[in-house]
Amino acid sequence: MTPMTTTTTTTTQTTTTIPYQGHDVEAEGFWAYDATKASPATPRPCVLVGHAWAGQLKSEHDHARRMAEWGYVGFAWDVYGKGVRGDAGGDNTPLIAPLLADRALLRSRLLAAIEAAKANPLVDASRVAVIGFCFGGLCALDVARAVVPEVKGVVSFHGLFMPPELGPQPPITSKVLVLHGFDDPLAPPEAMVALQHELTEAQADWQLHAYGNTAHAFTAEAANKPEQGLAYQPDSARRAWATTQAFLQDCLS
Repeated sequence: MTPMTTTTTTTTQTTTTIPYQGHDVEAEGFWAYDATKASPATPRPCVLVGHAWAGQLKSEHDHARRMAEWGYVGFAWDVYGKGVRGDAGGDNTPLIAPLLADRALLRSRLLAAIEAAKANPLVDASRVAVIGFCFGGLCALDVARAVVPEVKGVVSFHGLFMPPELGPQPPITSKVLVLHGFDDPLAPPEAMVALQHELTEAQADWQLHAYGNTAHAFTAEAANKPEQGLAYQPDSARRAWATTQAFLQDCLS
């Protein structure tokens, strides 16, 4: 495993930044774990956190810390590469567009992140899950589509739904949870229906929760562009996190 670059310990929670090979890029993963629960002698399930289109920022670190609070090893991946970061409130099209145009490359970077997670001695490599936000929600679904046996479940928060079109889809073995705002302009109701058909045809164990009066980025407290269909919705966010906690317990127990 690549040596640690930065480590911070607060009470029993430790956070660490570790470089890893992200297929064709040098990537940088952010890890969080509870030192009283995770050790090489007592490895814990890992929950990988997929970043939104701006890349791995503080919000992804916070999500990894939440996973550590829940008793897992949290790992915020980096599919753009070390130091490649956007602006959470800006236009990050130049970052996301190449990977949306080459979903095979995106899949390779996602699978590299999963291998990095499995290689961590703190991780029970047989019990892995993925949660992702916006672009990361699409990535979580792409991990399910890649059919990785160790990935027991994936969660897409206000994600994008378009399939990768990488050939015939084998049966999906990961459980799938989709948490979505019904008013999300980036994935309207017809896109939700298409995803449901896709997952059903792939024999996936899936569920989709659509929240009314809820737009894109509804878990992001800083989201406040209703004219663009982006808005924080605290009730939907609270319900989504509660559902996610129960889902991960079901997948990773």
